[in-house]
Amino acid sequence: MIGKTDKSSATLKDFLLEKGYIKVKLKLTKTNHFEIKATINGIKGLFILDTGASNSCVGFEGVETFKLTAKDSEVKAAGAGATDMQTQISKKNKLKIGKWKKDKVALILFNLSHVNTALLSYNSEPVDGIIGADILTKAKAVIDYDKNYVYLKL
Repeated sequence: MIGKTDKSSATLKDFLLEKGYIKVKLKLTKTNHFEIKATINGIKGLFILDTGASNSCVGFEGVETFKLTAKDSEVKAAGAGATDMQTQISKKNKLKIGKWKKDKVALILFNLSHVNTALLSYNSEPVDGIIGADILTKAKAVIDYDKNYVYLKL
């Protein structure tokens, strides 16, 4: 039929925005990681978006910066070539990514120096932490790898 719009031509962006998602720009680094800006407890930071990280994390040096209340944790962290690392946990934090917000977010605190050393060796900016699968799942995240956006459900 002439003049009828083809629904299949709708873009991923259009589809997700109609479903109540917001889009947030991602920056692809030289190390092939996506960087994302987020706010924790009202303080802006730079994070790696990591679908393989089970928990969202902040480096120990971010405790004061992001006004985190840290408690010792029995959990040992592993990843990015490091294993058996001491961790702490900070609960009841406010996280904001774009217009998406979540209260009572738990964050794992650990030594991020191995991550930032690797980033710096590739002339990439150091990061404050990692946004992991825990947050991505809560936000029903959809990553558009072609356009470098993550979509989060409001």
